[in-house]
Amino acid sequence: MTQHSNVLVIGAGPAGLTAAYCLGKEGVSVRVLEKDPVYVGGISRTVNYNNYLFDIGGHRFFSKSKEVVDLWKEILPDDFIQRPRMSRIFYGGKFYSYPLKAGEALGNLGILESARCVLSYAYAKARPIADPKTFHQWVRNQFGERLFSIFFKTYTEKVWGMSCDEISADWAAQRIKGLNLATAVINALKGSKPKKDGAVIKTLIDSFEYPRKGPGMMWEAATRKVRGFGGEVLLGHDFHSMHWDPHRKLWTVTAKRGDGATVEFTADHVISSAPVRELLEKIAPSPISRLHGRELKYRDFLTVALICKTPDTFPDNWIYIHDPSVKVGRVQNFRSWSPDLVPEEGMSCLGLEYFCFEGDGLWASKDEDLIALAKKEIAKIGLASPDSVKDAAVVRQSKAYPVYDDAYKDHVRMIRMDLEKSFPTLHLVGRNGMHKYNNQDHAMMTAMLTAKNILAGERVYDIWNVNEDAEYHEAGDSGVQEALKSERLVPKKVAA
Repeated sequence: MTQHSNVLVIGAGPAGLTAAYCLGKEGVSVRVLEKDPVYVGGISRTVNYNNYLFDIGGHRFFSKSKEVVDLWKEILPDDFIQRPRMSRIFYGGKFYSYPLKAGEALGNLGILESARCVLSYAYAKARPIADPKTFHQWVRNQFGERLFSIFFKTYTEKVWGMSCDEISADWAAQRIKGLNLATAVINALKGSKPKKDGAVIKTLIDSFEYPRKGPGMMWEAATRKVRGFGGEVLLGHDFHSMHWDPHRKLWTVTAKRGDGATVEFTADHVISSAPVRELLEKIAPSPISRLHGRELKYRDFLTVALICKTPDTFPDNWIYIHDPSVKVGRVQNFRSWSPDLVPEEGMSCLGLEYFCFEGDGLWASKDEDLIALAKKEIAKIGLASPDSVKDAAVVRQSKAYPVYDDAYKDHVRMIRMDLEKSFPTLHLVGRNGMHKYNNQDHAMMTAMLTAKNILAGERVYDIWNVNEDAEYHEAGDSGVQEALKSERLVPKKVAA
């Protein structure tokens, strides 16, 4: 028997559950399909391994948008804690504080290398590359070739698995904009933090808020509330196909359950946070833009969680591993995120993140081989002894990052034009749904505005303008102070 709802949501990540919550709260009948049989939250879920809790990637909670912050507190009112923010860079066998400490950086690099960096920076400012197209060109203009090669090239190529000359400048503009080398050095010497438009840059905040038992708490609470509104969140339902009937203005969506059965649903609107490439393959009639979707690429990663018999391994939330001598890209210290993530005294849980492509050598490695690699590399970096590791687990995350190659923007533009013309009640939201590297708060904002559009019966808000100015949007003091209702985060009205 086919079941009907006003809105069907594909994916129970931050964007999907935010849309379902906002609509359910207004009395709209909502159904959410989630492939994972156990967890909600997508990449923002919290994994439970023998009562040790850990994130998939690490998610600080702050935002410029007061609406997003208010929604976090509305969904999870009593379980946020304030946490100190600390992260460092590991390069060439040494640790560099971030934000920059001038004396430490000079001491680690040495006088000669520091002089080369300054001269390289001065040259880049005197002779910038006009209209930079690639990540390499953009960073070189901002920091100089020498600092690009030391602090950006290795880590970025670990993350993306491709040359910095193949990555779009959009990635750098979105993630690094607002950080100025000269200002950073001056402020490091003065002991203050760089500011932009009167606000502390988000990467440089001293503290942030965080759910006591990880971000999964937020999305588990959202799931309970959606169900409390009368909606459904169906786990273990793998989205299989969808058909648009233009005469009845109705979607028919099928999903495969964990037991192998196929179930069918109908809906007036579909909100998709699924990867665009996958979505396009499953729509009938076949959209013209399907060929563009096949050109979109994704980067995957896996986390090796090492449970160690040592409580104070290092104080950072995470450490970026720029050193090319190891494969690991970043190391999380989950006790520093929240003591409640580690259930036993005298123990710690470290998450070593390896960036890969689904199906490649790392991804396909046996768990025991990945654990052995992680133990070897954590010792090489000097953060923990292999003998201290008492247990371990591996978690794989496919399609963690939409790839910003030199062609992605044109493909996404053509897909958007085609879908909006052909399927007026299909709405793309979130990071993978829009193939935009949105953080959690921006993914939520796209969903909140989509819910408003559905309630209004027209596309009042152009959600593609969220974060469109490419500002590195990390501003604010843990995201809890009053924030301006920026035109960038509340897009202008567009034609229906």
